[in-house]
Amino acid sequence: MKVSLKNIIVPSIPLTILLVIGFIGLWFLVYLGAKLSIPSTSVTVNGLESFVQTDSLLTNVICIVLTLLNSFLLAQINNRFTIIRTRTFLPVFTFLLLMASWGQTHTSISANLGLTIMTFALFFLFSTSRDRKASEQAFMGSIFISISSLFISPLIFIVPICWIGLLIFQSFSLRTFLASIFGTLAPWVLYIAVRYLFVQHIDFSTLLILKPDFQFNFSLTSLPIIIYLALFTCFLIISIFGVFSLSNGDAINTRNKLSFLILLIVSLIVLAFIFRDQTTLFLPLIAMVFSLIFAHPFTLKNTNFYGISFAIFCFINVAYVISKFILI
Repeated sequence: MKVSLKNIIVPSIPLTILLVIGFIGLWFLVYLGAKLSIPSTSVTVNGLESFVQTDSLLTNVICIVLTLLNSFLLAQINNRFTIIRTRTFLPVFTFLLLMASWGQTHTSISANLGLTIMTFALFFLFSTSRDRKASEQAFMGSIFISISSLFISPLIFIVPICWIGLLIFQSFSLRTFLASIFGTLAPWVLYIAVRYLFVQHIDFSTLLILKPDFQFNFSLTSLPIIIYLALFTCFLIISIFGVFSLSNGDAINTRNKLSFLILLIVSLIVLAFIFRDQTTLFLPLIAMVFSLIFAHPFTLKNTNFYGISFAIFCFINVAYVISKFILI
């Protein structure tokens, strides 16, 4: 018996609507079953989430709207830059499934808004491919990354990763490098200037919330989370191997973008591990990058292994949600 993902890869309109409804239903299942808290953010957005009560229905609705917007942007990235060389709904489905399952993100407006801004940065960054004169794209991409760092401070470390990305895209030059530097500085200079006008006194130690923590104690982590992280890592490794096994069939531009996405997700996971008090803020971006990498081999390789693996992937995410009810 052959397990096929065809109906998920290219779903009909009724099935697409049903999948989105299922995503919203799973989201509110987490809302009913989980006891969550919002992580610390930068001072720029400390007041943003004070307008709505933590864990409130309004917060969840706002985050659902942002997640649907981000899923649309994800689809546009895949279609415009041909990350996957055929029409597929799988990146969006994977992203929505992860976001619905990761309840930590459901009450963090800054995490979801930060992803929206970072997605625009990816649009500009991918547009620099094989163009050493793409200073405008490098400038705008760095501006969006810098703006996102106003919401999620550690994202400022993504800028050097993007310089490596420029090298991968064969678009690194003094021109693009300087444009990236100025683009990174512009939002922060403007923010500090405006804040000085209204506050007069600036405590620079509060501008960036960077609290690295290199100690990790597995005994403080619940068993379901440990199991889930282990399985998630396995699926990431399977996806990366799948991407490389299909690289000969992809165009050079696509291979470069996939290589950058792999570098980006590894960097995000490392940053999430180092800044563990802000891990939740990295999760939406990790979900989006993972979805593109994961969907590539699972869309293009029509084998039982990938079909069964996909079913297991869906099962462990739903099981992870259900475990929250058991452990309340």
